[in-house]
Formats: sequence, C-alpha cells, structure tokens
Amino acid sequence: MASMTPEGPLIPPRPTRIAAAETPRAAMASPVVIAAVIIAGLYFGREILIPIAIALLLSFVLGPLVHFLRRVRIPRLLAVGLTVMLTMGVVAALATLIGVQVADLAGDVPRYRATIERKVEGLRESPVGRITEYVAGIGRAIHEAGAPERGDKQADKPAAEPGAEPEPKPVVVETRQPMPGPLETAEKLLSPALKPLATAGIVVVVLIFVLMQREDLRDRMIRLAGSSDLHRTTVAMDDAARRLSRYFVAQLALNAAFGVAIGAGLYLIGVPNPVLWGIFAALMRFVPYIGAFLCALFPMALAAAVDPGWNMLIATGLLFVVLEPLVGQIFEPMLYGHSTGLSPLAVLVSALFWTWLWGPIGLLLSTPLTVCLVVLGRHVDKLEFLDVLFGNTPALTPVENFYQRILADDPEEAQEHADLILAECSLSAYYDTVVVKGLELAARDAARGVLTVEQKSAIRESVTELIEELAERDDAAPEDAPTGGGKGVCDREDGVPFAPKPPTLPEAWTRSGAVLCVAGRGFLDEAAAAILAQLLAKRGLGTRVVPFSDLARAKIDAFEPGPAQLVCIVSLAIAGEPTHLRRLARRLRQRLPEVPLLVGLWQADDVATAPTAIPAETHVATLRGAVEAVVGMVREEGAPGRSTRTPEPAEA
Repeated sequence: MASMTPEGPLIPPRPTRIAAAETPRAAMASPVVIAAVIIAGLYFGREILIPIAIALLLSFVLGPLVHFLRRVRIPRLLAVGLTVMLTMGVVAALATLIGVQVADLAGDVPRYRATIERKVEGLRESPVGRITEYVAGIGRAIHEAGAPERGDKQADKPAAEPGAEPEPKPVVVETRQPMPGPLETAEKLLSPALKPLATAGIVVVVLIFVLMQREDLRDRMIRLAGSSDLHRTTVAMDDAARRLSRYFVAQLALNAAFGVAIGAGLYLIGVPNPVLWGIFAALMRFVPYIGAFLCALFPMALAAAVDPGWNMLIATGLLFVVLEPLVGQIFEPMLYGHSTGLSPLAVLVSALFWTWLWGPIGLLLSTPLTVCLVVLGRHVDKLEFLDVLFGNTPALTPVENFYQRILADDPEEAQEHADLILAECSLSAYYDTVVVKGLELAARDAARGVLTVEQKSAIRESVTELIEELAERDDAAPEDAPTGGGKGVCDREDGVPFAPKPPTLPEAWTRSGAVLCVAGRGFLDEAAAAILAQLLAKRGLGTRVVPFSDLARAKIDAFEPGPAQLVCIVSLAIAGEPTHLRRLARRLRQRLPEVPLLVGLWQADDVATAPTAIPAETHVATLRGAVEAVVGMVREEGAPGRSTRTPEPAEA
C-alpha cells in the first residue's frame, strides 16, 4: 500500500504491464563496478555527505515555509534567511533543553541507586529470587568441589632448596605524564564539540544554497533524467518534490505530536524529566522497527528506579503500549498512509545498510533517504530499478504473477493469488483481466517454441484445476469491495450486465448443450472455452465444451449437436490468419445451418479482419464481450412476442 498524501499516493503505482518482461542484456560487470564505486564513495565521503543529506531532507521540510513567505511578497533571500534562522533557533532551544534535562537527571542518579538496591534486595527474598539463589548455590558447590584438585597441583611443585637465594621481587615503576598546558586543556575540552559544530555549519550552508537554488537544482535534475520529454519530466519532478515535502512535514508533525503526548503522559505519571523523554520518543519514531522499543526502554527503566513499588513502571509501559499502536495504526494512515511505500524487507535492509555506512545518523536517515530513491525510481525511467528493488509495489503484475505460477506448475499458489483478487473483483473480471491475458502469454511463448511438451501439459493441468476450483463461486463482486480495487485489475466496470443471470430465461436455453463452446486448435483454447462455458452456466444457460478434435473433417458427420441454440468458437488466435478456424466455421455451417455462430478471437493480433476471414453472425475479441453477446441473444430470444427457435436438422 503506497503512502497517501492529500494529493494522492506518495509513490504512485506503476502502470500495469501485460507483455512479458524482457531480460536485461547489459553485462553484469559494469553495474557491479558502478555500485561498488558508489558505496565506497558514500563510505569514505561520509564526513561531507552526511551534512549534505541532512540539508537536502531539511529542504523538503522547510520548502513549504519558504514558499509561503514568497507568496506574501517577501524576497527569496529574506524568506530563506528567516526560515533558516527559525530552524536554527528551534534546534538550539531543543539542544539546550536536552542538556539541562540530562544534567538534572545525572544529579539524581545517587538517589535512584538506593531505590534500585532496595528493589533488588526485595527480589532476592521473593520466590523467584530464592530459586535463583538455589541455582547459584549449586554452581558454587560444583566450583568448590574442584578446588582441592587445584590445591594438590600446587602442592606437587618442588620446594625451594635450602640456602638458595629468594627470587627478586618486581620493582613497581610509576610513570607520570607532565601537566597539560592551557592549549592542550582547551583542545581536550573543545574537540568533542568541534565535529558537531562543523557538521551543523555545513548543514546550514548547504541548506541555504539548496533553498536559494531550488529551481536551478530541479532543472539540472531534469537534464540528468532526460530532457527529451521536457513536460513529462518537469511534471514528474515537481510532483515528486511536492509529495516528498508533504510526507516529511506530516511525519515530522506526527512524531512531534507523539513526543508531546508521551511527555505529558509521563508528567502525569510522575516520571522525572518528562520533557527529555518526550523529545527522545519523537526522535526515535524516525528509526524503523526498533525505534518504538528504544523510546519506551529508558523511561521504563527510570520509572523502576524512582518508584519503590511497581505502579509507575506498569503505568509507563501501558502509556507506550496504547499510544504507539494508536499513532501507527490510526493516525499514520489518516495523514500519509500506513507505510512509506517501501517493502518491509527494504526498510530493514536500508536501515542496516545506512547504519553500516554512516552510523547512528544513517539509522535515522535510512527511511527518508530510501523513500527519496524510490520516488526517483518511480518518476525517472533510468532509475526504475530502485523502485523494483525497494518499492512495495509487486515486482510482477497480476497477469505475470498468474502466468509464473502456472508455468511453475503450482496450482495451489495460483489459487491463493485468485482468492486475493476475487476478494475485490467478480469472477468475470478476474477471468477477463488476469487469466485470459495470462493464457495469452503462455500461447505466445508456445508460438515462439520456448515451451516444452511437459510444460504445456503442466500449464493445461494447472489451468484446468483452477477453473474447477472456481466453479462454485458466484460471478459477482463482493459487497464490501473497494472501488478500483482488485490489485489493479478491477479498474473498469466490474462484472458483466445482467449478472448473475437474466431476469427471464427461455427453457430451450437452459437445456444441457444449448450453447456449444467449441475450442480452437491451440493447446489452451479448450481451457478458454471452458472458462466461457463456466461463466454462461452461472447465468443459468446450458453449456457444453466441445474439443477441436470432435469436429475434425473425419468426425463432423458423426457429431451430435443436441439441443444447440448457439455455437461459440473460442480461440486465443495469437498470430497469423486463423485458417483452421475458418475451415471449422464452414464445417459447422454445413452441419448446423440454422444455428447462429459466434466467434471469439480473444487477444487476436488483427481482430478487424476476423469478420471477413471467418463467416459468423457475431465476432468478439474479449471474454467479457462474448458473455455480453450471448446474454443479449438470450434476452432477445425471450422477449415478449418472440418464440424460441428450434433448429431444424441439417440436410444430408
């Protein structure tokens, strides 16, 4: 699920692809070398790249404020200066507040130590403490049992000979460093603060330039991404920047509100330094997975050290247990979506990767940096691999996923995939937009000669088993299905008209075999005919699937049509003129001259030539069109004043 902003998903879904993905032909050596060089540059240049990354992320947060000041007629230089000064003031105030709180906490540590010692002593007197002491006593007994053996070994050493000189005792030498001078003392005191100050200075300088040159940087990114389609690239870049800005602002506001709520709750509970823990909780929510655990660990430890009993500890734990799921499961989806648009594995791997590269700062920046990369991958064609690697959009489309599972001879997974889509779609929509297009991929591979006989047989068996499993399902979308759901396959009108059956159905059409679904010669045409027969049967029509072999020239005279009211020829017709279908239609015309003929060339390359190539009353190009056409004929046949036609026997 992509993250949501007031303007839509943070990371818009990729367009659905039908054709099979082509394997990249580029050599692997070059990408691997480039990736190694980039990772090495990120590692060895971290002293400079970390401030730049922080400045770029801050520019997304502060960009709306600069834009607002510009709209009220404030010059850009003054707007940027006011924004940066305000940010520096807030950061300095928070740093001062944290320092004061930490100093106050450090002064009360001796008082907390006595409380902890009393609690430990109380635990020793409890049943759990007695069991622990008993186990420790057994360990000491085992240790003491081995002591005499070590004493015997010491006694076995030979005694010193009489009159021998005693071994000289070692002389203790004490080395003293000279007293440091004023410069050395100042260096030791200031060196821990020099690095953070230098980093902060670089961040401020880069942030000012980024905010001042925002449009120029956008133009340069457009040039790097490709200027052949200037309008599309400009819209994509502006849209990505706007979505990222809104996402980071919403995340910052939500985490700040979480910190305020934690601080207020700890104040009411009575935990010391609630302001410090509120700020700490807000910062830790930026850390994926372990952030919520870390922000609760230290306040709970302090609560255990302050309160002689256990009430404060329990209340603190309940505060985090209630607020964290409330914010994560309710408020986050309302503001910007449940997730960041990243797959869970990508969030974990990015956290490990950036922590390895840049340490704790990398852990805090891992999710925002990866989100930026995925957004670029969605909007820049050359960086699409980033979206494939880290995005939460499935790597394969529903059609490709279906074909991969039947190709792997895994009908169970194909059934699970169907259940997910049918939770939001009707059976007709699933067959029309997923199964039929998946069969098209299989037919194209068969036409190219890349499928073996065993693979064709496995595909047929998997599809047949899937159709049989879906035979008991109603052809109607679930009542609680969201609009436009179905994993991207229900974007158009769901189902077909008159579902699940026409209001009036003539008796002649309900007999078994009233609609003959004749399969073409392709190895999947019979499965396609079975799908059409199943959908028509769910509307109360009597159907019968006829294999292509039963209507061969040598067998057509012996074929028994039964009470046929309509003949439907079904074929995928992937390439070339369907000559065998034309001959099949002529044989059926001669055998059943009074029965109308419907030809469904699903996914044909040139459907426009079908009416001239194959003689028939009706031509359709999709499964949906075939069901609509048949149901329309039935309604017309059963209209008032119309009599149901009974076909005459064919002339000899």
